[in-house]
Amino acid sequence: MIYIFLFTLALTYFELRMEMNVDRWGKLLAVYSLIGFVLSLLLVFRTNTAYDRWWEGRKKWGEMVNNTRNLATKISVMIDDKPTRDYFARMIGNYAYAVKEHLREGVKFEELDLTDEEKSILENASHLPNIIDKWLYAKTYSLKKEGKISEQDFIVIDVNLKALADILGACERIRNTPIPYSYSIFLKKFIFIYVTTIPLALVGDFGYYSSLIAMFIFYVLVSMEILAEEIEDPFGLDDNDLPTDDLCAKIKMNAEELLH
Repeated sequence: MIYIFLFTLALTYFELRMEMNVDRWGKLLAVYSLIGFVLSLLLVFRTNTAYDRWWEGRKKWGEMVNNTRNLATKISVMIDDKPTRDYFARMIGNYAYAVKEHLREGVKFEELDLTDEEKSILENASHLPNIIDKWLYAKTYSLKKEGKISEQDFIVIDVNLKALADILGACERIRNTPIPYSYSIFLKKFIFIYVTTIPLALVGDFGYYSSLIAMFIFYVLVSMEILAEEIEDPFGLDDNDLPTDDLCAKIKMNAEELLH
């Protein structure tokens, strides 16, 4: 913003000092009004697209909370065996934490409640949430084989286990499909050219005040672009990202409360 202010100030000084036909340049305002309308449409599309990604991520994590809660409730009703209930309580929380960090830079083992054998297996795995989901399926299938749950019970539990995998896949799609680079860089260049040339049309009417107006226009346009960049990847650690740490803590607390 400071650079734009100083640049516009220098351009205004040059334009007035050289006694250029500022009235003629002022007629460009009609052109810039039309270009500004087109730019505003592009920015609206950009911010809406970014917000859709953020909101879809929030809905998926809401589904994660509901499905883990439903899974823990079903297990708590169907199974009386304490070691089995403790196992599901651990793994439901582990799955949520593994998904959270999988969508960032990598899973933090200190957040997971694992045995030494489980930890050694996960340390050699490339996709930790898949392995934990597999363990949940394997445990459920063994309960069916042992006769502790019926075939119908297995099908009921399978609904939630499948939903967990689907939620992870949807979050990975959001994470791994950013806004196309060509579109993003075009919009940045469009904003830069618009802001650095609009003082030519403003000097005739506003003189040196054009520097303040250009700075404000730059602030509005660039803020919208930065806002879109901020929320288009909702699984990070920025202030405007989803509160996935709090949601994981809630999932773990719900699972332990229902199963212990």
